[in-house]
Amino acid sequence: MFNHLYLNKAALVMKDENIDESSRNPWRLCSVQQVEELKCLLRIIPIWVTSIIVNIPIAQQGIFPISQALKMDRHLFGTNFEIPAGSISSITLVTIGIFLPLYDKMIAPQIEKITKKEGGLTTLQRIGLGHVSGILSMLFAGLVERRRRNLANSLSSSDGIAPLSAMWLSPLFIFIAFCHIFQTVGHTEFFNKESPTSMKSIANSLLSLNVAIASYVSSIIVNTVHDLTMKHGQHDWLDNDINKGRLENFYFIIAALGVLNMGYFIFRARSYSYVAILKA
Repeated sequence: MFNHLYLNKAALVMKDENIDESSRNPWRLCSVQQVEELKCLLRIIPIWVTSIIVNIPIAQQGIFPISQALKMDRHLFGTNFEIPAGSISSITLVTIGIFLPLYDKMIAPQIEKITKKEGGLTTLQRIGLGHVSGILSMLFAGLVERRRRNLANSLSSSDGIAPLSAMWLSPLFIFIAFCHIFQTVGHTEFFNKESPTSMKSIANSLLSLNVAIASYVSSIIVNTVHDLTMKHGQHDWLDNDINKGRLENFYFIIAALGVLNMGYFIFRARSYSYVAILKA
């Protein structure tokens, strides 16, 4: 409230202020429209900040899970056909292609009958489901990796491939797909609905910006884990040979960050009140 009152002063005309539109200084006097647009932007920034951490599992899906697949049995359901490790992430795309229209056409209308809300769930509720999906993807990936590494290290084979089907990684990619469906789509709708018409382009750019920042944050976490776990002659958690590393601990760290981030998101979402959109 204090910030809003402070911003209101930007539109106050002082006694000595020249109110002629052609000559007024835009750095000294703003229009009411400009002030209200800035207020809307400041309101959605805390929600936008929480979208950075939840994008880290999405940023990781094409890196370490592929390394896991390379050290697993990639034969499809006991057949001679071997799935390329780099193609296993296509499970995410297939899940999105199947579940997204299913949710829009069948699930959301049923939820709408219960909640009496348009779309069944609010945009913030859907974003919250995206947070949960991101956390579950990392937890499941960590548990699968622990099982895979134990099996691989218990064998004396030179290739280090665990007798565990790569299909055990499917839930990881399915949860990441749900993260896309609820979090990415939810944020897109949230930014568009809560932004003034004249700021739609800025609102849409926020989604791309948080994905970019999430990639940088992910790189920082990876480098930090490298530096901390290589001290005192210990094996790097993210060793190139994942059978020697502790990749599951890395997943659990991201899951823990996701839990803390979701706590902050819930705090901000509970205090958030949807506003009427200003029309330019």
